[in-house]
Amino acid sequence: MMQTPTGPVAAQIEQLLQAALAPQRLAVIDDSNKHHGHSGHDPRGESHFTVEIAAEAFAGKNRVQRHRMVNQALSDLLRERVHALAIIARTPDED
Repeated sequence: MMQTPTGPVAAQIEQLLQAALAPQRLAVIDDSNKHHGHSGHDPRGESHFTVEIAAEAFAGKNRVQRHRMVNQALSDLLRERVHALAIIARTPDED
């Protein structure tokens, strides 16, 4: 099941992860409103996200390797636009 992104940054996260990891399940959740007034809050919004992803590409990989794969796919966004990213990465069998 896919969750439809709500903004342009969330949509870009989904697009990049689809292209890089071909997930069977992907949810991109904008957590920015939970961080209003905190360090790293961007008044434009879309600065804090949770990604829940299930992909065959994670088979045989440990948690750190899986997170690195997601971070690599999103590297430009993480450097330029996204302040924080929480990742829940599983294989479809673990989901």
